[in-house]
Amino acid sequence: MDQHQLRAACLALPGAAEEFPFGDEVSVFKVGGKMFALSALDGAPLEISVKCDPDIAVQLRATHQAIRPGYHLNKRHWNTITLDGSLSDQMVTDMLTDSYDLVVASLPKARRPA
Repeated sequence: MDQHQLRAACLALPGAAEEFPFGDEVSVFKVGGKMFALSALDGAPLEISVKCDPDIAVQLRATHQAIRPGYHLNKRHWNTITLDGSLSDQMVTDMLTDSYDLVVASLPKARRPA
């Protein structure tokens, strides 16, 4: 998965928006005003941070070298994924979707996408 595919996958989710609160080099993807992913899309290596259930986050980190605790984020709830080819695009997409779903579930009903 390259930076263009990653950005497209984030923005394909209902109600997703891209913002730049940390400067032009860091894309923050939000739904209902809450972050579900962030990435320096021009970074090398390409990485993305996603929210994750804490128990699953620990399992993923233990199983995959490309997944580590969230960089500059709450390490209990966030993972940073290095897109180095060791994880399938489907797995990355699944983790991105799970992150989105966790954030949407925490939103008040009025702020959830239709």
